[in-house]
Amino acid sequence: MSESSHLIDNQLYQVLFDKYPTEAVRQLEQLDTDDVGKILNDLPVAKTLKIWERFSPQLAAKILEELPDSYAGELMQKIEPNRGASILLAITDIERREQIIMATDQTAASDLRRALSYERDSAGSLMESRVMYFRPDALVSEVINILKNRPRGAYRKLYTVDHNNHLLGMVDIEDLALSDHDNTLSQIESKPPSVISVNAPKEELVAVFEKYRVTDLPVVDFENRFVGVVRYHTLLEAALEENSADLQTMVGVSRDERALSPASFAFKKRQPWLQINLLTAFMAAAVVGIFQDTIESYTMLAVLLPVVAGQSGNTGAQALAVTLRGLALKEIYPRMWSRVMFKEFKAALANGIAVALTTAIAVYFWSDSSGLTLIIFISMILSMVIAGVAGAVIPVMLTVSGQDPAQSSTIFLTTITDIAGFFSFLGIATLFITLL
Repeated sequence: MSESSHLIDNQLYQVLFDKYPTEAVRQLEQLDTDDVGKILNDLPVAKTLKIWERFSPQLAAKILEELPDSYAGELMQKIEPNRGASILLAITDIERREQIIMATDQTAASDLRRALSYERDSAGSLMESRVMYFRPDALVSEVINILKNRPRGAYRKLYTVDHNNHLLGMVDIEDLALSDHDNTLSQIESKPPSVISVNAPKEELVAVFEKYRVTDLPVVDFENRFVGVVRYHTLLEAALEENSADLQTMVGVSRDERALSPASFAFKKRQPWLQINLLTAFMAAAVVGIFQDTIESYTMLAVLLPVVAGQSGNTGAQALAVTLRGLALKEIYPRMWSRVMFKEFKAALANGIAVALTTAIAVYFWSDSSGLTLIIFISMILSMVIAGVAGAVIPVMLTVSGQDPAQSSTIFLTTITDIAGFFSFLGIATLFITLL
């Protein structure tokens, strides 16, 4: 093939992948993985992302294992971390998986490792990720031919997904064997009685198994994409292991404090953070001290000071709760910090204006001072915006630094919201002191 015709082919592929990715995936699935790898390797990674996002993790893993580390690393940097983790989990060669991760930059590697790690005894940690699934329009005869090359007894149920890998239905092997070979899977599939989130704890898994009496439980990620199956025997083994671990906690070897832990244990765990909190409280008090003369001249400022600080604290706590949940559920990753921060900035700004208007009306009728009304209006918006941004950024920064954001975010957030509230209110009051 000449260089010019090869270039034309690549341009046609780019148009096909960009405009008709679903149809392109259907065509690529019919080719050998070696041929698919050659096609994708000749194109910029950015032009093939829509294709990689629609491949099943098993097919994507087979293709990726044949591609150079440089291509695989660039793909993992650009693709959504959870999607990338699904593909990496389907690679059985752990060394090859690690090579691909090492080929990415530090930020992407960190995100991938977080996506690959699930909480102990969660659905993600207990599931089997190498599960076969098909498109609903696949013929029974085609599926049977594929299964003939698989180990016997490896699959009791098959699953169907749409072109975004959202779970559609399941097919019993017995139904498949007895069905007309010209039927499609959509004609014989049934809805799973229940589906579980990848971050669901063991207790929730047990409840679902007991309620529906199923042997296999499909698992989906936070975007409802099918990522694996939890088997019943796996759950039983995890439950036995958990019970043996509970025996250790009963004799006081647990690292986490319980409701009936010894007071000395509670003291050891809590005291360092109480000391840190005391230090930050003095920092906030120092800010108030800077404006001591202003407060002495206008005592009404001291009355309204807790109002500003309280609202900024609530705003920061709301942003913190949402961000912590996103990190815990792996909905967001540290490299997404700018998107999270900007979203919380806009939310805090809108809420700040609404709350500031209500506050300004109340203060005006209470104080009959337009100057004080203007000061608290401006300071309320400013302090709530700072608090909202801080609530989003602090847990991400702690995660990047290797700290537990759930344990220490509140301490730092309280400091920032107090200082922001005090400084904005008293600082603006000092600037506009002639209006009081």
